[in-house]
Amino acid sequence: MKFNTLFFDLDATLYPANNGLWAEIGNRITKFLEDRLGLSKLQAQTLKKSYYEKYGTTLRGLQFHKQVDTLDYLSYVHDISLEKYLRPDPPLQEMINSLPQTKWIFTNSDHNHATRVLHALGLETSFDGIVSLETMDYECKPHLHAYQTALKTAGVSNSKQVAYLDDSMRNLQPANALGFFTILIDIEGETIHSIDNA
Repeated sequence: MKFNTLFFDLDATLYPANNGLWAEIGNRITKFLEDRLGLSKLQAQTLKKSYYEKYGTTLRGLQFHKQVDTLDYLSYVHDISLEKYLRPDPPLQEMINSLPQTKWIFTNSDHNHATRVLHALGLETSFDGIVSLETMDYECKPHLHAYQTALKTAGVSNSKQVAYLDDSMRNLQPANALGFFTILIDIEGETIHSIDNA
């Protein structure tokens, strides 16, 4: 089967989940909850997990239940030196650039973080666009609205013409139910380098 559009998740998909970056983002989310809401570390971790499981992102839960500034949250949790964790990946660049399909980033992260990650990986010109949490009005994967928004933004009318790569089975299941061809990226980040046969 051939596809005319590819959706790529960003974090822990275009780079290995175990390289430390995703863990640092998680730690900064916990620290934000401690600092801004006056929670203990355990309380912050529990709240983070609860919101993530219910809303798809901790931020969405905070928007519903707490008085936090969205831009403050995004700035705080992504205030990380990406160069500590990411560097240009020529084999990945070559593989992605060789794919003839329209290619989109489809991420629960904000647009600024996505742009920074792509730049750090040397992929800033490799994609046709970014579907970020702003694009989705913060109603992120795995909620149905996110996938519908991604299709609309990418100008796709037939979901069966989309292949979607993500490291999260939770995010892939709704996409699969909508007709996307889904590809689970393993936790070591190895399969991302071998999807050019899709």
